[in-house]
Amino acid sequence: MLILIGERINGTYKDIGRAVKNRNPEPVRDWALRQAGQGADYLDLNVGTLSSDPVEAMKWLALTVREVTDCPLCFDSPDPDVIRAGLEIGGEGSIINSCSAERGRIESLFPVAHKFGARVIGLTMNERGIPRDADSRMALAMELVAAADEFGLPADDLLIDPLLLPVGVAQEHASEALKTISAVKMLSNPPPRTVVGLSNISQRTFDRSLINRTFLVMAMAVGLDAAILDVSDDSLLDAIATARILLNQEIYADSYIKLFRSRKQDRQSP
Repeated sequence: MLILIGERINGTYKDIGRAVKNRNPEPVRDWALRQAGQGADYLDLNVGTLSSDPVEAMKWLALTVREVTDCPLCFDSPDPDVIRAGLEIGGEGSIINSCSAERGRIESLFPVAHKFGARVIGLTMNERGIPRDADSRMALAMELVAAADEFGLPADDLLIDPLLLPVGVAQEHASEALKTISAVKMLSNPPPRTVVGLSNISQRTFDRSLINRTFLVMAMAVGLDAAILDVSDDSLLDAIATARILLNQEIYADSYIKLFRSRKQDRQSP
């Protein structure tokens, strides 16, 4: 089953940014409940850039979400201290979003992941940026796999992100990302998982939902394991359910979409 990580509790969105700055819990609770109700397996939390104290902001954000749902959490920040603050609340089974292949970043985050029993999203980029081709992305993925072994992180707790760029400005990257997703499965046994930040591919395009769901189905066909996405997009969820049927991951029934939604939405609030 594709792991769905709800993207919406992110301070770069105006409503969440204001909520974090003013410590207004209602928008956060609303989006937490809405995404969990739509079947999110994880909720991605990002405090954004407006807070003067992002560590305390992440603690507040995570505790606010925990008031309404026990959905596992994914903590997104460039600051390891902010990540650690989130993990202290999210606990074992959380996800660190994210760690590039830069050695300093690896050394600051992989030991934290091991301590808290967290998964890590590893980015196929380093100090030189995002490679253009799949082979170069794979070289960085291999560095991340080797680092996971070095720091005692199980390979399948590492999620390799090939990094999607907007199709409107970097069209050639989409096919290279698909090649990377497929090739990652050959890196180790068991292999690392793969993940994409889906909305990145459709930034500033005319029909974002169509581009998102088309790419996601293509990525599922080459082995994608997880996606950070808009779980409130019904057409996107229907495309996932249909892809599972066509990939023979699910037994066909006329009610397959209803069955998919009922399973994904079977989450209890505390």
